[in-house]
This record gives sequence, structure tokens and C-alpha cells, in this order.
Amino acid sequence: MIYRRALIQELIVTMLAVFIVLLAITGVTQWVRYLSQAAAGALAPEAVLAFLAFSTVSALPVLLTVTLFLSVLLTLSRMSRDNEMVVWQTAGVGITTWIKPVMALSGPIILFIALISLVVSPWSLRKSAEYRQKLESREDISSVAPGVFKESKQADRVYFVESLGTSQAQVKNVFIRSEQQGRLGVMVARQGSQSVAENGDRFLVLDQGRRYEGLAGKADYRIMQFQRYTVRVEPYEVKLGAPSMKATPTLDLLRDQKRENIAELQWRISLPVSAILLVLLAIPLSFFNPRSGRPFHLVAALLIYLIYSNLLSISHAWVLAGKVSPWVGLWSVHLVMLSLLTYFYHRRQTLVPFLAWFRK
Repeated sequence: MIYRRALIQELIVTMLAVFIVLLAITGVTQWVRYLSQAAAGALAPEAVLAFLAFSTVSALPVLLTVTLFLSVLLTLSRMSRDNEMVVWQTAGVGITTWIKPVMALSGPIILFIALISLVVSPWSLRKSAEYRQKLESREDISSVAPGVFKESKQADRVYFVESLGTSQAQVKNVFIRSEQQGRLGVMVARQGSQSVAENGDRFLVLDQGRRYEGLAGKADYRIMQFQRYTVRVEPYEVKLGAPSMKATPTLDLLRDQKRENIAELQWRISLPVSAILLVLLAIPLSFFNPRSGRPFHLVAALLIYLIYSNLLSISHAWVLAGKVSPWVGLWSVHLVMLSLLTYFYHRRQTLVPFLAWFRK
């Protein structure tokens, strides 16, 4: 029908616009966060994009849920504001008639949210943790921030560089303090870089510098001047811990029915369930009287979403803390939302015909 084609076309355009805006906001926020960590030396600069990708994948279920909710709400609100809803109501298109075209477009996206929540997001978190552990297992001069002292993982060296060179792997005015077999060594060089051998060993190469070596408290220090000095960077073995609850595969959560696993499983299932409820809720919330000139329904919709989202988070925390039974858990919040949804549909079914008659 005409109303269905018009609705789907406008919904697709609105969804794309809303998703791009939300993705850009999330991406910029995470980008600034990881850049600040890289500037402080807590994260290697080349790892910023990888962690940005991992965090974006984990945030997709929430982003897509908000996108669906806002898109349906804004599209139907626009139609209500331009009095198109009055025309459709006169033609016999009731409020429940909009459910089918909206869900036809939202259904595949909700299935995608479920796939990400149950499978892709835990995998992304596991890969992010493994990559972080891999970075921590090596000593990399590129992770040294200019003007910041950085201690090696083995706590036997301290690095300091004044500025970066033409690339992230090159630095200028290098200071290294090391201790080997009780002898203190200090090296200063005009520039330095890192190199990787064919067998994977990493080396720190210093050019045009000096090395001071001796025992603390004694005067028999040796001073050596060099054109090139190569230091082997010893790898640091990081103990691989068990994956966090959020990174645990869904099948493992199903096998072990303890309270923490049930809470995490309910949280993952709640993401697509909340997407369904919010999409259905956006339909009655989008109907309003355009003569009022004040879209209070948008404020109400925002408040309902915030309360719903916070209640889910609180219920999840209570289940983890043992304050609420795992079998009650987050389902009580969904039932409350379903009751509110039923009330709004009942109210709109009686209110919209009255408004249509009043405008005649």
C-alpha cells in the first residue's frame, strides 16, 4: 500500500542519518579516549585503531537499538505533525496497522542486534583482551610518550625521549637507565629506533651517544662513546587470565548455570528484547496533537528510554550482587515495559479517533 511504501522509504533515510550521527559521536569519544592513553604512554599508537574497532563492535547493539527507537519516533512524529496521520486515520489505517511495516523493516536489524550481542560482541571483547596482553608482553619504544619517563615491564630499565622523529618508531634525544648484574648503566643518544630480526627478536638501536656504567657509591665509572649501540629488548611474559564475564562465549554461559552467568546471559538477551519493545513503544509515543505546537512526547520518550535503560542496568547489578533472584532478574523490567506499552496502545486507540473527529 501507499502508506507502507512511504513509511519504509522515510524510515530507511532516517535510520541511516541517525546511525551515522550516533556512530560518529561514539567513534570520536572512543578515539579521544584511546589517543589520551597513547599520549600518556599507556597504549601503543598503532593499537589505537584496533581498540577503536573492538569498542565500536561492542557498542553496536546499543547504537542500533537507539537508532531504531529514534528513527521510528521521528518519522511518525513528522507524519503526525504534518497531519498525514489524520489522512491515514480517515482511510481506516489504525495505530496497530503501523506495527507490520515498522517491524518488517526493524526485524532484520533486531536479528542482527541479537547476533552481535550473543556472538560477535563477546568475541570482540576476547580479541581486545588478547591484543592488549600481546602488547603488554613486549617492550616497544613506540609506546614511549615524549617527555614522560616509562619503566620497562621487567622494571630493569627506564626510558625517556624528548621528541618523536619522522615516524612513531624513531625518537630523538634518548635517555635510558638500566641495571645489569648490580651495575648501573646510563645511556644518552641523539636518536633511536627499533628493529625486528627475522626470528622476531626486537632490538633498540641508538645512534651517536654515550654510555656511563659503574657501581653505585663507587667512582670506577666507565664512559663509552658510540656511533651505534644495539640493545636486545627482552619479551615480557604476561600471564593469560581467564576471560571476563562479558567476553565469555554464550555457549559457556549456558553450560554453567551459576548466578553470574545467568545475569550476563539475561543481559545479552535483553538487548534484542529491549529493541523490540522500544520500536513498538515508539509508534504510540509518536502520535501527538500538532495544534499544541510543543512536542512534549519527544521528551517523554527520552525519559522513558533513560528510565528503562537504567532499570535494566540496576537489575543486572542486583542479580550479580545476589539481591534479586536470577530467574526474576531483568525480566521484571521487561514486563513493566510491556505493561506500559499495552497501556499506550490502548490509550492511543481511543484518543486518536477523538482527535480526528475534533479536527473536522
